[in-house]
Amino acid sequence: MIRTLVPDILDVPAASWDALAAPVGLYLSHQWLAAQQQDPTALVRYALVHDDGQLIAAAPLYVVDNEPNDLYRVHELVPGRAPTRTLFAGARRGYLNAPLLHPRLTPDRRSEALSRLVAAAGSLAADQKAQPWWLYVTDAAAAELADACGTKPVQLNQDARIPLAGSTFDDYLAGLPSKRRVTIRRERRAFAEAGYELRTLRLSECADAAGALAAQLQERHGHPADPAFMTRLLREQADGMADSGIVCAAYAEGRMVAFSLFYRYADTVWLRSTGYDYARLGGAHEYFNLVYYLPIEHAYAHGATALHLGMESLRAKTLRGAVASPLWAIEGT
Repeated sequence: MIRTLVPDILDVPAASWDALAAPVGLYLSHQWLAAQQQDPTALVRYALVHDDGQLIAAAPLYVVDNEPNDLYRVHELVPGRAPTRTLFAGARRGYLNAPLLHPRLTPDRRSEALSRLVAAAGSLAADQKAQPWWLYVTDAAAAELADACGTKPVQLNQDARIPLAGSTFDDYLAGLPSKRRVTIRRERRAFAEAGYELRTLRLSECADAAGALAAQLQERHGHPADPAFMTRLLREQADGMADSGIVCAAYAEGRMVAFSLFYRYADTVWLRSTGYDYARLGGAHEYFNLVYYLPIEHAYAHGATALHLGMESLRAKTLRGAVASPLWAIEGT
C-alpha cells in the first residue's frame, strides 16, 4: 500500500473518491469537499492510500488555529481539553464523519489501510504542531477507528435519518403508529389549506430571500445573524456545489416566507438548511412540512431511500420515524 498527501481534491478523480464516500454521505463527497477547500481558516491536505493503483482509503485533513464553528471546538466539546491548534481528520463540516475505506477490502487490508490513514493524520499533525481529532464519527465506524488510534471514543451527539420503505408517502406513513399518522395527515392538511404557493428552485435563484429567512431562524434560536452574511454563505454554497441544491419554498403574496434546502447524494436526501419569515407564517405547521414531508415526497419521487436530518430536535425527528445513532469524538495519535 502507498500513502500520499495531496493539497487539492481536484487532483483526485471524483469517481474514485466517491466510490469510498457514497456509503458515508454527502459531507465527505468529492463535490462537497471541493466546495469547502478554499476556506481560509484551514490548511487542507488529503490523505490517500492506493493499492495496485486503486484508491482504497482516504481522508481530508484540516489544520486549524481558530475554529469559527463552536460545534467543532474540541475544548468546548470534550471535557478537560484546552484550546490548541487542531487537526481535524475527515469531514470538518456537516457533523457526520468516518474514515473512507473501500467496501470490498478484506478485514486485514481494511485494518492496514485504516492504520495508514491514522498515521497520515498523526504525521501531518506532528509537522504542524497540532492535535489530531476525528469528530462526529458514525457509530458504525467509531469502535474500529478508536482501536486504530488506541484511544477511547467520547459521545458528542446523535445523528438522525428517516429510512423510507416502499415507494410512496403512504408507505412512509404505514410504518408509523396510528396516532402519529393522524397527526401528520392533519399537519399536511393544514399546510395545504393555508394556500401557499409552492416552488422548487435552484439555490442561485433565491439565495437572497433564503438568506434573510435563514437569518431569522438563527435569531429565533439565540444566534444573531446578518442576512447579508447568510446570503453570501448560500451563494458560495451554490457556486461550490454547482447549483445542485434543491430549494423547496413556500410563497405568500409573491414573497418567500419559508424554505428548505436539500441535496441528493447516493441514495439519500440530505437536509441542509431551512428558514422562516415568522411574522408572515399562517400557523400551518410550516416547519414540519418544509423539513420533513415535502423532502420525503421529493425523496420518493427520485428513488431515494432515506432522508438525513442530522443532529438536534431528536424528539420531533423520532416521532416522525427517524432512527437516531450516536456520534463520537476520537482523539488521534
